[in-house]
Amino acid sequence: GQQASPFVLRARRSMDKSGMPWHLRYLGQPEIGDKNRHALVRNCVDIATSDNLTDFLVEMGFRMDHEFVAKGHVFRKGIMKIVVYKIFRILMPGNTESIEPLSLSYLVELNVVAPAGQDVVSDDMRNFAEQLKPLVHLEKIDPKRLM
Repeated sequence: GQQASPFVLRARRSMDKSGMPWHLRYLGQPEIGDKNRHALVRNCVDIATSDNLTDFLVEMGFRMDHEFVAKGHVFRKGIMKIVVYKIFRILMPGNTESIEPLSLSYLVELNVVAPAGQDVVSDDMRNFAEQLKPLVHLEKIDPKRLM
């Protein structure tokens, strides 16, 4: 009867090594909190799955919204994960060999998985971003602005 807000899942896998598990991630809605907080905070559930994840999701009634290839590097600094990558558009759906870059620029993503209430972590993220400032401008992205 009622329309609920869309339930968004992200499925990803490594294409470098065959046989690697799929990862399914649920990202909750961003918390509306202190505007002075330096990082976006939301619930996250991440699960390693079997090879038939996409078939399972289709059977459950999910549909694919978009797909892309990300090529880059992952770095760690304590509990922070820094990912530097380029995003490529897939020209023929399902064929990851036929791709083209969306931009000449790299995307830098900084994220931390931490227990609820760990606001000190956002300060660590801001301090790390300050060290990258001459090369990279990191900003908190409002997902509502992208839709």
